[in-house]
Amino acid sequence: MKKIIGGAILLLVSGAVWADSTAFVNVNVISMESGDVLPSRTVIVTDGVIEAIGAFDETPLTGDTIVIDGTDRYLIPGLAEMHGHVPGGSSASLERVLSLYVANGVTTVRGMLGQPSHLELRDKLDRGDVLGPRLITSGPSFNGQSVRSPRQAAEMVRAQHAAGYDFLKIHPGLTRGEFDAMAETANELGIPFAGHVPEDVGVAHALAAGIATIDHLDGYMQSLLRPNEDPSGGLGGFFGVFIADLADETRIDEIARMTADAGTWNVPTQSLFEHVTSPSLPIATLAARPEMQYMSASTVAQWENSKKQLQDDANYVPATASRAIDIRRQLLRALDASGAGLLLGSDSPQIFNVPGFALHHELDLMVEAGLTPLTALRSGTVNPARFFGLDEKLGDVRAGHEADLVLLDANPLADIANSRRIHGVMLRGRWLSRAELDGILQRFER
Repeated sequence: MKKIIGGAILLLVSGAVWADSTAFVNVNVISMESGDVLPSRTVIVTDGVIEAIGAFDETPLTGDTIVIDGTDRYLIPGLAEMHGHVPGGSSASLERVLSLYVANGVTTVRGMLGQPSHLELRDKLDRGDVLGPRLITSGPSFNGQSVRSPRQAAEMVRAQHAAGYDFLKIHPGLTRGEFDAMAETANELGIPFAGHVPEDVGVAHALAAGIATIDHLDGYMQSLLRPNEDPSGGLGGFFGVFIADLADETRIDEIARMTADAGTWNVPTQSLFEHVTSPSLPIATLAARPEMQYMSASTVAQWENSKKQLQDDANYVPATASRAIDIRRQLLRALDASGAGLLLGSDSPQIFNVPGFALHHELDLMVEAGLTPLTALRSGTVNPARFFGLDEKLGDVRAGHEADLVLLDANPLADIANSRRIHGVMLRGRWLSRAELDGILQRFER
């Protein structure tokens, strides 16, 4: 028996659909590898894996298959949030964050501030015991407070590696010696390290040490400073927003090539930077976005205050902030042109970045910076898969890949805003219809 879901032949279901076999029929498949749109395809999913992809009129369906009507719709791989934060424990906040990710087509999250509870959560998510995206988790932060000596840095690496964390998270405050001890030990053990670039380290040294990702484009503004321009002691402000007028833009291509040569990936989190620093995005406008209803009033108030504090700082100059945004956009284009890898990330939930929703703002801003919609989408699909060494099982709509999929009502290659037009999400073979996603969202409305 075949059950048909979607379009004019929609069969509404009250919950997520589980089946041995599910088929998307007459669907347009977007290949993230080639960028081609493959029209009128049937995509068969069995036991959580894409079993086959064939022409709509040539692919027979057998057995008790659930059929999802893909007519005039587009199938893409699930998105990866490569700089996200996940609460600890089993709190209502954790459920909210995981659910908001899923409702926005996010099927993988790289958690950037780990804790012991995330190790168990990672396993529960993998088993499907908890509804939420796949979790790749760091250990607790390496920073100026948690690390007091090179010896301690090395000991923390060994402890986190033994505990089973996927990678190490670097925050500001490490000395050069502490960073080097961390990096040397991590490289010996084969555990990646990623995150911020401490001021005492600098981008060039971090690249040489083998940092896996530089997040927030941290340290790049400082690396662009003209000779004899060296404001220190944190005077650069939020990722260098106060010192953009001192930057030498002619060095952008050089630094991008250096990044590419090192094999380091970048997670720009441009949405975070622009939401916080842009003079053309007023606080009231950001606070009035519809997705803010999924965060507590106190959280939104904190975010409003954070932006106000930055703009009230004596060093904040609107024109300089706008120049900082432009320099970062130039850097994004240069990194892409140089072959340096870009990874999609928003740093949610952080200032005006709501989990899941923020990733679509990040896609928007990457395209506004001059990248193509395909490049932006690749940063959240095939690129994360390659970064994790999982490109044989994740990151594209391909036979043999795990069925982390998003069905869209319009083509995101024509307009990246169409990434928001989600008809349904398949999470490791579990289908969640639009009705189910709406129900999830309604649970967390204020």
